[in-house]
Amino acid sequence: MWQALFESLQGQDIVVLAIAMDNAPAARPWIEAAKPSYPCLIDRDHHVADLFNLVNVPQAIWIDENGYIVRPPETAGSTDVLRMMDRTNGALPEPIMAERKRVKALYLDAVRDWAKKGAASEHVLAASEASKRLVAPEPAIAQAHAHFRLGQHLLRSGQADQARAQFDEAVRLHPDSWNIWRQAAEKDSRGLAAGPDFWARVDALGEKAYYATINMKGVQPPG
Repeated sequence: MWQALFESLQGQDIVVLAIAMDNAPAARPWIEAAKPSYPCLIDRDHHVADLFNLVNVPQAIWIDENGYIVRPPETAGSTDVLRMMDRTNGALPEPIMAERKRVKALYLDAVRDWAKKGAASEHVLAASEASKRLVAPEPAIAQAHAHFRLGQHLLRSGQADQARAQFDEAVRLHPDSWNIWRQAAEKDSRGLAAGPDFWARVDALGEKAYYATINMKGVQPPG
């Protein structure tokens, strides 16, 4: 998805920068398999998530050539269809799959429009609207990231039990962060935190979305 987007933007004054919220051994195989020609970073201690209040992947931020955020963090083309998925094989009903593809294509077209038109793009938010959509982290969230980084340090030092205690406290303080939760969660053979614990956590959301609907022209909220 991102490689195809980057290739379609060649010659435009835009850079796609992907940042994995993971450790290098887990993220590297996925990056190498994708063979990206755009920059990819690994943020094992979640400094970017802390700075921009990111809670899940994929999320994206649009930053213009002057360093201003013109679209704050938002779900990057994904839709909240997890509960409609067949958990045995990952399949989705055809109409749901079609809508998922439509929203993803719409989002990527919006990025292309921004690359072409810059500030004149209809998808670029006015400063007042961008500011309104920014969510400032609460003190508990900042503390959660501090516990997470301490947990990462302890884990790298071979102190797994102490690290787990720090991760648990980070999750307690910032329960909305899937980025924090999945780092200490049990992984499957693919290295993904997508087992029974993940699905139990998704089910526990109730009416709350796993992927918040993108606030963008042409995207309809579910239901």
